[in-house]
Amino acid sequence: MTPLPTHPFRPRILASLKAGYDRQQLMRDVGAGITVGIIALPLAMAFAIAAGLKPEQGIATAIVAGFLVGALGGSNVQISGPAGAFIVVVFGIVERYGVANLMIATMLSGGLLFALGLFKLGSMVRYIPVSIVIGFTNGIAILIALSQVKDLLGLQINKLPSDFFTQIAVMGQHLYTINPWAVAIGLFTFIGMFVWPQLFAGRYALPSKFTSHQAGTSLSRIPSPIIAMITMTSATALFGLPVDTIGSRFGGIPQGLPSLALPEFNWGTVKQLFIPTLTITFLGAIESLLCARMADNLVDIPQHDPNQELMAQGIANVVTPLFGGMPSTGTIARTSTNARAGARTPVAAMIHAITLLAMVLVAAPLAVHVPLAALAGILMYVAWNMGEWHEFVRLRKFSMNYRVTLLATFFLTVVFDLMVAVEVGLVMACVFFVYRMNRLFSLVWQSGTPQGMAVAKLYGTLFFGAVGRLETLTDHLPVPTRVVVLEMHRLVFVDTTGVDALVQLRRGLAKRGIDLVIAEANEQPASLFERSGFAASLGALHVLPTMDAVYAIWQSAASAVVTPQASRVDASADPGPSLAAG
Repeated sequence: MTPLPTHPFRPRILASLKAGYDRQQLMRDVGAGITVGIIALPLAMAFAIAAGLKPEQGIATAIVAGFLVGALGGSNVQISGPAGAFIVVVFGIVERYGVANLMIATMLSGGLLFALGLFKLGSMVRYIPVSIVIGFTNGIAILIALSQVKDLLGLQINKLPSDFFTQIAVMGQHLYTINPWAVAIGLFTFIGMFVWPQLFAGRYALPSKFTSHQAGTSLSRIPSPIIAMITMTSATALFGLPVDTIGSRFGGIPQGLPSLALPEFNWGTVKQLFIPTLTITFLGAIESLLCARMADNLVDIPQHDPNQELMAQGIANVVTPLFGGMPSTGTIARTSTNARAGARTPVAAMIHAITLLAMVLVAAPLAVHVPLAALAGILMYVAWNMGEWHEFVRLRKFSMNYRVTLLATFFLTVVFDLMVAVEVGLVMACVFFVYRMNRLFSLVWQSGTPQGMAVAKLYGTLFFGAVGRLETLTDHLPVPTRVVVLEMHRLVFVDTTGVDALVQLRRGLAKRGIDLVIAEANEQPASLFERSGFAASLGALHVLPTMDAVYAIWQSAASAVVTPQASRVDASADPGPSLAAG
């Protein structure tokens, strides 16, 4: 038995360090890593809190997964860690199964991700239609924004449900608890995230008399999430603003990583984690490989290795839960920042993780003053940038199939569940694909043929979705017709159902005393005809390489050669080939 082909485990960092890695590139990687590490701190806390976890669990994920994927991954500049796409999924799993089972599902998905990469299935993720990707991405963005309304408005709700309509109803019932200070902090943060990059560049930049070029350049390099967190935290602490903070809700964050610990295992509950595990696996693979492909287009670097990337993501998702972390994947915002900051090798991703660890060791006590409304404002900004809202405007330019698939995936993601949305989206995409392929198949009768001969030209693909159009062929034959020739020069593909349809066609023609001839079959159809036995059942004089050969035989001995007595088809016999070879 032949073993399945596997992908060699070759982390990209090995090739990067061999390819003339010098001190100059090291300094660029260090600078990029520190920049991304600073950005990652508020995002990691915000993602974890939004997902129903503690802030230190998001930080642990960013540190452990960021370092492991950087060291073992297949992309030069990808940054991995907690991602906005996982917020809704993780929140739902925690609500239904608990934190311990989230850790188990994450570890199981890590094993599946590693297996996908090991058996070279990384490229398969690229076959998911873009309409489905855009649909669930925009749906997740809506759910992220909705999940932040509670903290943005300072609503006093003990536990927010995971269901979309129930969330809206519960928040509507608690609108009387709005905290104006929280609203001010959240909106100021959200607006500031847009405004800050424009203060030193672009059409809205401050006049030079308000800031020197050097000072403006230095300030513009400070990421807007850091500015938002510093200013809002300072205002909350100095003025004692009455808003929820990390300290009031979680008691702060520990200095350093939590100790290694196995999650509590309960076989009765673990058996129910099949769908959550698949959801984490699917989303992790999609996000990681889409992010890596995006990174390849940002800077001049070698193309990523999708299988190695999935193996690294798998290892990270197995190890991270041991430190109490959540699922991790590639992150588009941090990866693009990393690339634009000068990173060209995976060293920057490892530096980013080390920077995060250093910040936690030094500045953890200060996190108690971080207002949750500020983190909500940051996540609102993330959700806004995450969604591809312009695609809704452009829908009218695309086919009805594309529109229906995108909108169905979007609404199902928002109202029901990501996995349900993707499953339905894939089924719809398959149905529409079959419909489109059916429309590509056509049969055209050739005019000017010799009397007694009918020539039909086949176009496109003859597969299970198109065979119905072949069944009506006998209804259009002129009288008398002694031979039907199927000219297949423009038929590019035939499946076993198509072969079976040809068998049935031959049987129906034989009952009327008409022979069937195949001419000019392309490589794939000819190979399947041979392997299935259909060509042998027809006979050498009925499978011809060119139409010239057909006409030559017809003209030389129309009745004696094209339909010789020795090769006449017995209508009562079963001329069909075995389809097992197909």
